This record gives sequence, structure tokens and C-alpha cells, in this order.
Amino acid sequence: MSSLILKLEPVLSLTSEQFAQISQQNPELRLELSATGGLIFMPPTGGETGRKNFEINGQLWSWNQHYQLGVAFDSSTAFALPNGSIRSPDAAWIALSRWNALSLEQKEKFSPISPDFVIELLSPSDSRKEIQAKLEEYLDNSCQLGWLIDPQKQQVEIYRSFQEKEVLEKPQTLSGEAILPGFILNLAKIWS
Repeated sequence: MSSLILKLEPVLSLTSEQFAQISQQNPELRLELSATGGLIFMPPTGGETGRKNFEINGQLWSWNQHYQLGVAFDSSTAFALPNGSIRSPDAAWIALSRWNALSLEQKEKFSPISPDFVIELLSPSDSRKEIQAKLEEYLDNSCQLGWLIDPQKQQVEIYRSFQEKEVLEKPQTLSGEAILPGFILNLAKIWS
């Protein structure tokens, strides 16, 4: 089952604050807001996807604790992108200088910033096409590096700003490149 999009415009246009209120009143729902004002309902993941996502976030957290170059976020975090959408990647990272430029109020809400790096883990309930479009949207909003990890196919799509998408078949590791220097994601537990 892929996500469901409820088209609200031209009848209704949600502000970021209204979307936040809807999200807070319905904490059991995983919601995002598209750039065109559509309310996106995403199904919850199963146990295996949750386990693999936790593994990915744990490795990103550990690297970030060691290097302290930025701030890492889990899948519960939503970002207000410049195009008007409010999106939640499975994992994200923002350089410390960019994060520190935000006010405390901006940090406490849906932060008005695009992550420098995002990871999307394709679950059986996801539509590949929708997740690919989401990664393109991040790049269009100044994200520098994104990974779409497909555990079923053991495949990774790498998205880089101003470059063609690269597809890797069953890589054992992924490099954070210059965006996350020293970060190497070990995929062994993701493929198992």
C-alpha cells in the first residue's frame, strides 16, 4: 500500500502551523504536506523495516557523535522545505553551521531548512516512484546527497545535487563523501 494524498486546494490551503496542529491532534498518523498543498498519509512500516531504519539511524548517530559536524535526525522529524512542502526523511543530517543559523523557535517547529543529507529506506508499503520523486524534491530544495536504499532488491540509488542518479547493486558500504566526511554506512544488517 503506497501513501494516500488528500488534495485540499483550491478548497483549503494549510499553513505550516495548521499542518502542525493536525499532526499533533493525530499523532498515530504519519503525515507530510506536498508542495501543492496535498495532505500525504503514509502507512506505518513493519518490524523489519523499523529494525533496518533503526540500524541506519544508529550508524549515522554514532558517526555524528564522533565527528560532531552537524545534527542528525530520525524519521519523526519533519522539515519545511523552501518549496512549501513539509517532508520527513527516514534519516537526515544538517551541517552544524546551517542548523545553528536557525532560531530556537525555528528549531522547535518544522524547521525551515532542507537537510544536507537524507536517507529513504524503501519499505514493502512504499511506492518506489513516490520515494524517488521525494528524493528529487529534496535535491530541488538544496539537499546535497540522498540515498534510496531498497533492502528487497539490495540496491541503492544515490542522488547528488547537479548530477545523474547512480544505481549500485548490493554494495556492502556507502560513503558519505565530502558531505559527511568519514561516514561509512555498513549495509550488512540491512541486506540480512
